[in-house]
This record gives sequence, C-alpha cells and structure tokens, in this order.
Amino acid sequence: MEPRQREHGHEHVQVKDSFLVGKALLNFTSIFVSLGVFLFGFEQGLMSSLITNNYFKHYYHNPSPAAIGIMIAILEIGALFSSFIAGRVGDLVGRKRTIRYGSFIFVVGALVQAMSPTILILSGGRLIGGVAIGFLTTIVPIYQSEISPPSDRGFYACAEFTGNIIGYAASIWVDYGFSFLDSNWSWRNPLIVQLVMGFLLWCGTFIIVETPRWLLNHDHDLEGMVVIADMYADGDVEDEHAKNEYRQIKEGVLIDRIEGGERSYEYLFKRYAKRLSVACFGLMFAQLNGINLISYYAPMIFESAGWVGRQAILMTGINAIIYVLSTIPPWYLVDSWGRKPLLMSGALVMGITLYTAGWSLHLNNEHTAAIVVTSIIIANAAFGYSWGGIGWLLPSEILPLSVRSKGAAIATATNWLSNFAVGLASPILLDEIKWKTYLIPATCCIVSFFAVWYLFPETKGLSLEEMGSVFDDKSSIFSYHASGNVGGDGNSSSSIRNYGATADVAARPVGDLAAATDSVQTVASMQRNPATMRPETNIITGASSSQIPTHTAVKSIKSDVTATDDTAADINVIQEIEPPSLDAILMYKKNEQQKPPFYKRWFEKEATSKSINDEESRLL
Repeated sequence: MEPRQREHGHEHVQVKDSFLVGKALLNFTSIFVSLGVFLFGFEQGLMSSLITNNYFKHYYHNPSPAAIGIMIAILEIGALFSSFIAGRVGDLVGRKRTIRYGSFIFVVGALVQAMSPTILILSGGRLIGGVAIGFLTTIVPIYQSEISPPSDRGFYACAEFTGNIIGYAASIWVDYGFSFLDSNWSWRNPLIVQLVMGFLLWCGTFIIVETPRWLLNHDHDLEGMVVIADMYADGDVEDEHAKNEYRQIKEGVLIDRIEGGERSYEYLFKRYAKRLSVACFGLMFAQLNGINLISYYAPMIFESAGWVGRQAILMTGINAIIYVLSTIPPWYLVDSWGRKPLLMSGALVMGITLYTAGWSLHLNNEHTAAIVVTSIIIANAAFGYSWGGIGWLLPSEILPLSVRSKGAAIATATNWLSNFAVGLASPILLDEIKWKTYLIPATCCIVSFFAVWYLFPETKGLSLEEMGSVFDDKSSIFSYHASGNVGGDGNSSSSIRNYGATADVAARPVGDLAAATDSVQTVASMQRNPATMRPETNIITGASSSQIPTHTAVKSIKSDVTATDDTAADINVIQEIEPPSLDAILMYKKNEQQKPPFYKRWFEKEATSKSINDEESRLL
C-alpha cells in the first residue's frame, strides 16, 4: 500500500495486489498466460517433424499411417472431453487455478511422452497432454478477454495467438536442431523441452492475478476492485475510471442473476443460440479450413512434393517463421478494420491457394515442388492473420459472463472434434486420394466466407457487457454510468455509440438524444444507443423505458441465488451500485498482508493434521 498523493484535486491511493500495475501488468499477464497456447502450438508442431525422423520410425517399428493418425489425433480426443470439464472448473475455482491445473496435467503428459517405450504409451501421453490442452485452450482465451480493455481486446487476443504460433515455430526448429544428433535423443530431446515449458507455466500461475469479472461474479468485491484498479488505473482505487469499470461489471453480474442466468446448458442453448452458433462456427471453420492438414503433416506434404528428409523439415521451419510474422498485422487491424473483413479475406486466400496446391500436385511437373511450398506458405499466412486469432477470440468475447465458461467449452469442444477429424483423416486421405485431399479444406474455406458474411456480426470496440447490442438477445447492459455521465468527464469504459440508430437520432447532438427516446423504442435500438435512455432509467434489461418502474431497487444478490421469471418481471432496475469504500479495501489489504505465505500455511496445515492424527492414535 502506498501513501496518498494529491494531483488535480484528486487523492490517489494505491492499494496494489500486484508488483506491476496498468499497461505493464496487462502486458506481463497477457504474455505469461500465452504460454498456455504456446504449449498447444509446441505440442501441435512437435510431432509433425518427429514422424519423419528415421530414428523415431525405427524405434517405434515404422508405424502405419493409421497408427500415426491415431497418435496425432488422440490429443484432440483428450482436449475434446476436458474442454467441457474446464468450463465447469473455471466457473467454480477461477480462471487462474484452472490454468494451474491444466499446466500440471501437461507436465505429466509430457513426462509420459518423453519416457514412452512404445507407440501405444506415446499415444497415452498425448492423450494426457490433450486433456491439459483442453483446459488451457478453453480458459486462457476467457482469461485474456476478461482482463483486456474493449479498445484493445482484439490486440491482446491476436498477440496471444502469436504466442501459439511461436510455440509451433519453436517446435519445428527444435526438431530441426536435434535432428543432427545421430541417436534416439534426436527425437526424445524435443519431448523433454516441452516438459520444461509446461513446468514454467505451472510456476507462473502463482504470480498472475485472478480476473476481475470472475471475482465480482463470485462476490469477492474487495479483491475485484483492487485488481480493477491495478489493471486500469495504475493501482489507484479512488480513480473514477476504475470505479466506473467496477459498476459496469457488477451491474452485468446482477442483471444476469435477475434475468434468470442460472448458468445451465439449457439456458445457454435457449437464450444465446445465435451467440453460441457464431462461437462454434468460428472454431469449426478454423480447423476445417485446412490449417491442421498443414500444421500436423507439413513435412509429409513437402516430401510428397519433392523435398526429402531434413529439407522437408527446413521448408516447414521457413513456413513457420512466415506464419509467425503473419500473425502480427492483426494486432493493429482487428480493432480498426474489424473481425469480419479479416475472416472473409483470409477464407478467400486460403481457398484459392489450397486449390492451387492440389492442382499442382495433380500435374506433378518440374514446377510442382516450388508451387506447393509457395501455396502452403501463403495459405498458412492467410490463416495466421485471420481465422487463427479471431477464431479463439469470438467465444470469449461474445458470450455473456453467466454462461461464458460453458459456451466457450462447447465452442472449444467443436474445435477439438473438427481437429480430431482432420488429424485422423489427413494421413489416410493423403495416402489414398493424394492431391484430391486439398479440395476438401479449400471448399470449406469458400463455405466459411459466406457463413461470416451472413451470420457473423461485427463486434469491434464493444465491451463484453455490450455484446447484446449486436445480437438483439436483450442481455446488453447499459447504465447511466456506462454512458459516460458519471464523473462528468465522459471517459468511462463504455463511450456513447450509435450502433443501429436511425439517421435522425444518430445525427442529433448528444444533449438532444434524450428527447428522441420515444422515436427509438425497440429494445435493440435502445441497447445500441445508451445515450437515448432517460437519465432516470439506469439500466435496460429487455423492456422499453416506458415499461420500467423507476421506484424499484435491487440489492446485491449472492452468487448462488437465481431469480425466477416472475421475479425478473417485477424487479427491473438497479438504482445504484457503488464500489467498496476505501476503508473496507484498506482493511482487506491489512488482513491479506497479515496472512503467512502459502507454503507456510501448507506446512502449518500438515503439522496440525499430524498433531490431530497423533492425538487420535494416543487415545486409541
């Protein structure tokens, strides 16, 4: 805790929950949790080169294409099932602990793989690793979205995906470097490297903070306010921007409970069907568009085109470097151009280049090797700037907090089911129908272009609490605080926007918008135009302003209490939500600082347990 400092008439009090604050905390946390998707990329690319290693093939007695396909694809089976568990675990114990559990399981799976004496045990290790990947790929994007500010959420999500591809590229070059060893260590060492990376991520989970949205959703309001201040106000718990962020998130939590947000799968399918379909399609097409045909089997593809042995791994490594570079432009384009233009252009480029690669393999002339390598590299780069990062961003940003973990789990499961189908079928199809294999993902790319065009809304610039404004599902939360009127500076986390407004209303000055409210009475229009709400109406929960009683107040509701439909009809307005007082926060921090370190508490717990057991033995 740091002393008060007076600046511009405002008393600043830093009550930090982390040794970093502001942008430094956001950047550090984002980079570190990206190790979770780094491990996924590393695991994904590792086997693509090892399966062409002669020592690997000799040690495992030249496994058949079917055995290779099962060994590769079984990771997706583990991830498919664990992604459902991860959603539930993420809701119960928090995002941070779920990442910790996933990284520990990954270490166990990596250890089994590194010591595997048979292809069967190697496959078992990959199954365990898949369970870990399911945890990490479900929770890490949720964690990233929940800590990122709306204006930069796309940036951080795409930067996170870059971490995934750096993991993929690193695995290729690690394989290439160790391939110069003339022994079984040429393929065992890369497996040991992934074990070390998993251990580093596990250690890091004791440093990062929990997301403020999970904390407020579970009524850890004091800790949540401190984390919000750390991330958005340089640790200043008295900052008005941090208070507005707290109000907006807490209002969203309470409205979810009032509207019947019981967090069940039935509620998710019934209430948020369109959001869920967009989340699932985003990750399904990310796999069916052919990226894992390239990621898992690039060396085999290059060998079929004429690049043999270590040359095939070298071409895969060059492809991986370009792949990494292709993920950088969306850092700056996803929040300016938007999600849809990147997805649609990426689908077109991938489709054309995959058709070209297949046709060139069919012709099989002196230009085939160069054309196939060029086409695969371009297709990979097109995926890198489009479907790669945005596919993982969509589930975590468009789903509401009450069912975010469950919806992300279903979307992630869709990803792994599609991934499994591609991983299992690809070596068999490449062996049986050869060049015609490329026509399948190329056609999926064209289909995905039209799916985005007709189904996907644009979500750039919206806060997580505002996503209902583009889905028209009556769950958007707009308050008098969120419209920028608290504090008088207009710099709250949600600025005034005119999505979907009529030309007449959108053209009016902000001060005149209140007079136009009666002309924009649909729920969707009011949600898109928070400034059109009357000042006395603090929150829209799905009814027009004329239907909302202004005298009804709602108190905080415990996280395990769910409102019935009748209650939701009668209780519509939250009059005021205030952040915890400074005295309460200071008392919380004082109590936290007086607690002994976790390792000391653990040893004390063990000593107490041993003492109790000794006393029981003496009495017996």
